Amino acid sequence: MNTPFDPEPKPRRPGVLARLRYSFLTGLVVIAPVGLTIWLIWTLIGWVDGVVLPLVPYQFHPERYIGIPLRGIGVIIFLMFTIVVGWVAKGLIGRSLIGLAESIVERMPVVRSIYSGVKQIAETVFAQSERSFEKACLVEYPRRGIWSIGFISTQARGEIAARAENAPGEALMSVFVPTTPNPTSGFLLFFPASDIRELDMSIEDAAKLVISAGLVYPNQRQPVQPEDPRLAASETNS
Repeated sequence: MNTPFDPEPKPRRPGVLARLRYSFLTGLVVIAPVGLTIWLIWTLIGWVDGVVLPLVPYQFHPERYIGIPLRGIGVIIFLMFTIVVGWVAKGLIGRSLIGLAESIVERMPVVRSIYSGVKQIAETVFAQSERSFEKACLVEYPRRGIWSIGFISTQARGEIAARAENAPGEALMSVFVPTTPNPTSGFLLFFPASDIRELDMSIEDAAKLVISAGLVYPNQRQPVQPEDPRLAASETNS
């Protein structure tokens, strides 16, 4: 029988295996993002080298002079070539050549469809003058009561806005609803503005949430709720 003078039992320390497992998981959480990032960058550089270097004459390959292949040379050549092409394209001669090439492409039935589609995507994604997604939002999709994360792109215009059944005077917004874990694929949907709930989180945080399948939430401070309701009542009375 315990008396009031008996010392309280000390908490049981975890065993050696438990501490080793915890240390291993902690190290894995630290190493995995760094290792995957380095691996992806290294793989991307190797892929660019594999595409670009075969197009470069062998006398310009560094391995011819130092005896070992250097990874990243193809990336440097690609960046320099892209900068030169962009600089030429901004000039009068470059614009004339691009206009001539596009006029030739427009006469090819299949090629012009592929070229125009790729050009519109490239201009939307890479051009600084074009708008990208405006805000992250919540929409009820694929049915009422089920919410999905979407990205508001633009307000619908033209035939889409004219033919869609919508309340008079209410804007119709185009929303891209991405799929998990690949947010580059998804669905283009059109919602009335009243059916869209804009989120305070950024586009990057919403993309992380989609990619992680709901495991990574943005770092937002949530109000702390007291666990004991009596504590909440006492704080209210005071």
